[in-house]
Formats: sequence, C-alpha cells, structure tokens
Amino acid sequence: MRRVRGPAAVLASALLLTGCAQSVDPIERLGKKAAEGVRPHRTAADLGYRHWGLARPLARSPVHPARPLADHPGTHELPPVADRVPTRDPVVFLTYDDGAERDPRFVDMVRELRLPVTLFLTDGLAAPGHGHSARLRDLGAGIQNHTVGHRAPAGLPYAEQRAEICGQQDRLRTRLGVRPRLFRPSHGSYDPVTLRAAADCGISALVLWRVTLTPAGLTCTHGPRRLRPGDIVLVAPDGPTDLSLRERTVRVLRAAQQEGLTVGRLEDYL
Repeated sequence: MRRVRGPAAVLASALLLTGCAQSVDPIERLGKKAAEGVRPHRTAADLGYRHWGLARPLARSPVHPARPLADHPGTHELPPVADRVPTRDPVVFLTYDDGAERDPRFVDMVRELRLPVTLFLTDGLAAPGHGHSARLRDLGAGIQNHTVGHRAPAGLPYAEQRAEICGQQDRLRTRLGVRPRLFRPSHGSYDPVTLRAAADCGISALVLWRVTLTPAGLTCTHGPRRLRPGDIVLVAPDGPTDLSLRERTVRVLRAAQQEGLTVGRLEDYL
C-alpha cells in the first residue's frame, strides 16, 4: 500500500495562504506541536473521493478538542458575532441553512467523505418527515439554530425575537435531541436585541459567514475571492445556478484544496 505523506503537505501549503479575510494575520509557522496534532490521512475511506469529483482525498483536519460549555459566554454576556474563526489551523468550515433534504445524495457524500458540516435549521426542517436532518446528525453533523419561522430578527421586539430563538431551541431538543449553542439569524439579520435574546436562550455565538458560492465562484464579504484559514463558508441550497447541493459543496472543497486547506468541525472551534 502506498504510504501517504499528508500532514507535511498540509502544513507546508498552509504557510503560503492568502485570501478572503482581511483581518487574518499571515501564517508564519505552525510548529512541531501543531504538526504532531494533525490526524493522518484516511486510507480505505478515501477510495470514493473521485466519485464525488475530487482529484485527491481531503486531508484530515487537525486534532482540535471541543471547548467545554464553561468556556462559552453565559446569559450575562452577549454572544460574539463570528463570520470566521481566528485560527492558524489549515481549515475552513462548511455551513448550510436548511435545504440539505433537497439533495438526498448529499447525505451519502457527507458519510463517504466524512465531512464535518454544520446545519442551521428552521422548524420545518427539524419536523418529523424530514429524516435527512436526523441522518446527518447521526453522521456527526452539527445541528444549530436558525429560528422557528425564518423571520429576519432585526427590528422585531424582544419578545418576538426570543420566541423565534428559544422556540427553536426547544423544538430541536424535542425532535432531534440537541440543544444548540450556535445561532444563525435568518438572512444574516440581527440587532442588539437579537444578541440579548440569543444570550437569554443559551446561545454562545451568532454565526454569519465570510464566503459563499455564486455563479462567478466564491464570493467573500471581505477581500479577494480566496479561502483562508478559519473562513466560515455558507453553501446555499438555492441560487441562480442549477448546481445540486453536493455539486456546490464540491466546488468549495476543490477551492479549499487549492489553498492547502481542509474542512474542520465548527463546533470544535466556537
């Protein structure tokens, strides 16, 4: 069997990255300790990568232990708003706002490539009859809050915003057995009232995105159209193209590989 030399390749390529986030400092050196924390490449599980349109296997993400809940803000602090993660690990994060159930093969893709993905769900997508969300949860996908009814929170009274956020917390716990720590406001709309309501519902961070996919390719909210470590990517289920969700995901994965990056689990970093 051919011996894979993945960690060194990932680390070497990570040293040269430039990209979307203007706020990210250039990567200098990851160091021996970081190198030792990189998981080795998979072997048998990588055999299907070509089937999904990738030229080479995805590198495994660095070992990054999840932060305990005690490390996150409590109800007396307003949660931070993040469109990227301040990390030097060579990872980006794939996030999805509903829509995963529209492409049944997306579940197969997540399973075969062992993709760490995060789903922000409204009530309709967590309801009985939408089994793909439960299947993705069973595969390790993060299940997070996207309001009950997909209303844009900004400008709504506190009581209404709290009902949208806390209500979905309760529904996700009842239907999928999870109580999210992360919240993505519908349409990326929020105001100071949203932060207060989110904190009161047990949310530790509001998650936006730094990069999304358009017909022209990757579009970044700041800077040129290139991925950088820590970028949170929104892979939208709908758009002006006829690409399926898995095809959109593959485009992001290819772009990440071109920059020497792989996919990390967002919940391990926020």
